[in-house]
Amino acid sequence: MTEDKLTGYRGSLRKALESAGAEIGDRLEVTVNQQQYRGSLMPRVETYDDWHLIIKMVSGYNVGLAYNETMKINKVGTAPKPEFKQPPLPEAEKGLPKVSIISTGGTIASRVDYVTGGVISAMTSRDLLGIVPELVEVADVDADILYSVFSEDIGMEHWAGMAKRAYKKIKAGADGIIFTHGTDTMSYSSAAISFALQDLPCPVIFVGSQRSSDRPSSDNATNLMGGVYTAAHAPFAEVCIGLHENTSDESISYLRGTKVRKCHTSTRYAFQPVNDFPIARYKNGKIEMLNERYRPRQDSEPKLLNKFSDKATLIKFHPDYHPASLEYFLNEGFRGIIIEATGLGQVHQKLWPMVERARKDSVFVGIVSQCTWGRVNLNVYSHGRELVDRGAVPMEDMHGETAYVKLKWCLGQTEDLDEVKKLMRTNLVGEYNPRTPFLGRME
Repeated sequence: MTEDKLTGYRGSLRKALESAGAEIGDRLEVTVNQQQYRGSLMPRVETYDDWHLIIKMVSGYNVGLAYNETMKINKVGTAPKPEFKQPPLPEAEKGLPKVSIISTGGTIASRVDYVTGGVISAMTSRDLLGIVPELVEVADVDADILYSVFSEDIGMEHWAGMAKRAYKKIKAGADGIIFTHGTDTMSYSSAAISFALQDLPCPVIFVGSQRSSDRPSSDNATNLMGGVYTAAHAPFAEVCIGLHENTSDESISYLRGTKVRKCHTSTRYAFQPVNDFPIARYKNGKIEMLNERYRPRQDSEPKLLNKFSDKATLIKFHPDYHPASLEYFLNEGFRGIIIEATGLGQVHQKLWPMVERARKDSVFVGIVSQCTWGRVNLNVYSHGRELVDRGAVPMEDMHGETAYVKLKWCLGQTEDLDEVKKLMRTNLVGEYNPRTPFLGRME
């Protein structure tokens, strides 16, 4: 979410705007083909052509002007820049639990820019506190920005930094951690922090929003309020994701960080547990525990294990999947591959030689299912047994995103294939269930 003062403009047109000292929102006087236009400079979609200048006229309409070398651009004024003034923050009561809010970006930290009409990252974590001043009634909150990026730009270097920052906050006395994060890759990050920060003494909760703060339907305040209360007072000490349980604002569901997936693009209840029950629910200012299996809050020394490898990948098998695609990763020196296979874990026999080669090259191959719920079983069909004979490892009821993240983490801890296999088969932070629970989803 790095701010670009000339969003979407490239090439000669961008140079002309820079020469005029123009930024998005500034008032310009543009002369082209002996015709003069006045208006505010508008941003452009980055993938569009690089020779159209767009300004918003006083009438409210946008006009696109084709750039050529005779175009004259004069800056005649600076448009009022959008400004967000945080209200003063009340002081927290003494003796309340300490909760640290660590911002990484995402919709929950975004708002509408009314000059351009776009959504921008204009809010700090302290701005979030200004929106929900009631937070000081439930916790002694401190907040800072770690990153300000879209969730699709977050990767293992961010995971390492997030784990390190949370570790420092816990060591400094935090009773709970909140990460504000974009929802699109939140399940990857929650899984990563689950492995990178173990033996937790307190909750680490990922909070996001499906709607930006300026929209009447925004869910950010409710998610943040519930998250802070839960981080401060919940009896569990795990990494989890906390967003709306349904379409209303009445409850927040807390889902284990290794057993959760974003299942809808835009609805408030986008996140659903995968082969697991929610850990807890926040409703009417109280926490209700929903799962008997959880790590309790305790006086423990957290472990920081935040090394990840870039030599792991996740591929999705499909009809007519070409073996050369799998061969590419072996040729490029990848040390681990997770295959999202069909149903119980089968792939076309054309891929078997590549799985056999992976074993010979000491490359880990793990098998997960493309299905959201259930577990793989490579002993049911002959194609599954053929994979096992060639060294593939079934990942039980772990879903693809978690298996991929865990593999990156395992390869960051050791390069020994046997050790990687041992770690991948070990239930470290609730990523496996010995028996997949019946969730009653169709009742």
